[in-house]
Amino acid sequence: MAVTSYGEVSWKRMSDAVEQVRGRVLRAAEALRRADVLYAIAGGNAVAAWVSRVDEAAVRNTRDVDIVLRRADLPAARAALEMAGFVYRHAAGMDMFLDGASGKARDAVHVLFAAEKVRPEYVLPAPDVLDSEETETFRLLSLDALVRMKLTSFRDRDRVHLRDLIEVGLVDEAWLAQVPVTLQPRLRELLEHPEG
Repeated sequence: MAVTSYGEVSWKRMSDAVEQVRGRVLRAAEALRRADVLYAIAGGNAVAAWVSRVDEAAVRNTRDVDIVLRRADLPAARAALEMAGFVYRHAAGMDMFLDGASGKARDAVHVLFAAEKVRPEYVLPAPDVLDSEETETFRLLSLDALVRMKLTSFRDRDRVHLRDLIEVGLVDEAWLAQVPVTLQPRLRELLEHPEG
């Protein structure tokens, strides 16, 4: 059995990791705002923002940043984000912005294109950037759009995020009438089995 070397357990390293993600969100949002590029923060950061409105103790950290952009705005977004120190990459079918030349794909700013399917097999496309609201620090995907995106992708992490929204009361049985019919069985499954 291979022996793995581990660093010391460090609260500083843990809090630094959270702050790095927060910093990436704010830098990317500010760069896009200054360039007048419409965008919306999606993914785990959007879930955390919505959950924090109800219960800070229920907020879950995430390692990357997902933004919704219109494909036509990618050149302007690229110029703006590169000015802010990000490095554009297209890899494994994804457009992303690494945090500097030594940045990693796992903690990059990942682009999801508005009104396009994230994956060909998905039932619904990503929402438009206008399906969002302005907050004090960034443009946030609306709760309705976020729930549709999470139900559409429905990976393990998406189910966890949806359970977080259910746990704090942001999503409940009334939502079954709000989501598209094709996504209702997925939401019903989570509502009936909130613990998995």
